[in-house]
Amino acid sequence: MKKLLLAFIATTSLMSAAEDKPAPLFRDFVGLCGHTVNFKPELYAPVCNWVRDYHPVEWDLQKDTSVLPEWPFAKNRVSWDTVYGSWRAKDLRISACLMFDGMKDVWKDPVKDAEAYAAAFARQFGPGGKWPFVDCVEIGNEPGLYSDEEYLRIFDAMSKGIRAANPKLKIATCNVEAEKSDRYWKCAPMFKDRAEAYDVLQIHRYAIAEGWPKWRRTYPEDASVPYLSSIQALLDWRAANAPQKEVWVTEFGWDTSTKKPDPKSDMAQWMSSTDDEQARYLVRSFFLFAGMGVEKAFVYFFDDKDEPKFHAASGLTRNYQPKPAYHAVAWMLSSLKDHRFSRVIQSSLDEGYVYEFTPEQPAGPVIWAAWHATKDGVKMQLPAGGRAFVKAEAMPVKEGAAPAVAESDIAVIGQHPTLIWWK
Repeated sequence: MKKLLLAFIATTSLMSAAEDKPAPLFRDFVGLCGHTVNFKPELYAPVCNWVRDYHPVEWDLQKDTSVLPEWPFAKNRVSWDTVYGSWRAKDLRISACLMFDGMKDVWKDPVKDAEAYAAAFARQFGPGGKWPFVDCVEIGNEPGLYSDEEYLRIFDAMSKGIRAANPKLKIATCNVEAEKSDRYWKCAPMFKDRAEAYDVLQIHRYAIAEGWPKWRRTYPEDASVPYLSSIQALLDWRAANAPQKEVWVTEFGWDTSTKKPDPKSDMAQWMSSTDDEQARYLVRSFFLFAGMGVEKAFVYFFDDKDEPKFHAASGLTRNYQPKPAYHAVAWMLSSLKDHRFSRVIQSSLDEGYVYEFTPEQPAGPVIWAAWHATKDGVKMQLPAGGRAFVKAEAMPVKEGAAPAVAESDIAVIGQHPTLIWWK
């Protein structure tokens, strides 16, 4: 009875969130965390429409923060025109995360220099600028080395500069949680009286079942870890305090390595997820986030070097070679890019999940995503409501066409999501 009640509450909450305003189309929802010159837009365009760049402010300002760079070059001579221009050439939208975490003792005049820098960046690279490639600026990543007061001084200065220089450029906070600040995030209440200063609250979340020294991750629906619950807490805070703002999940992911950790290192007990787990957990997370009312979600990370340690093996590619997750996310995005989340049909750890996505064009097919959190071969009821079956596909984990699923088999679900098209 308790499980049924929890499922009902969760479903009601998801439906209420979705009914407040239309959900984003998946082409505006699916993002990927990248990094400057290492990101290959031609390789990653099939798995995202948005890229979140870790943009080092130190590259731009170096030791003298009072002197602006000669745009479009950073002071270390990286050309943002070349980097971001190549991303936009592949129709990728960009959120630049301005990282100043390690610059705490570098700023000459933190308020004056931060405002001038942010204004110049917004004027040059935001909408209508000379190099109009950036759609959003995030003021900090995980700036826990700054006290709340120190961070807010930088935040207020940068926001002021951006708003004055380019009001069309969207502003996001750093990584935030609904309650108190910690080493890697700030608390949402810090922004309660700053409605004019930002547009987006962002949050990083990982489904970690055991922390150091194992860093073992679990499946996304696992209610025993603060994965969905922490995101929901921020959504609830937003609804109560900043209802016009968006919530983006700007980091989530699973480490997968083919190697064993060094038994003599501090990662000796580190536990890897499998490539297959990464694929199905990422796709299911996108579905779950959409149902919760999240406006964008960014996978961490784009590529890894197969290092068996925490946060070092989360790429959709390994040494730029696609993992199963790459193919799974590409299939999801291709299938749903012109669809948006509509409703939760079923949400149960025991009986399975069915989410509905409706098309941008009314004449298009409706698509259902069906899966089970922990089991395969589970039979369930699929109330088609008079709709005609068009086709169904199982989530692929390799290159090529997704496996077709016969109409007679669509009611048998498993941990790999199935997409079902109805007319």
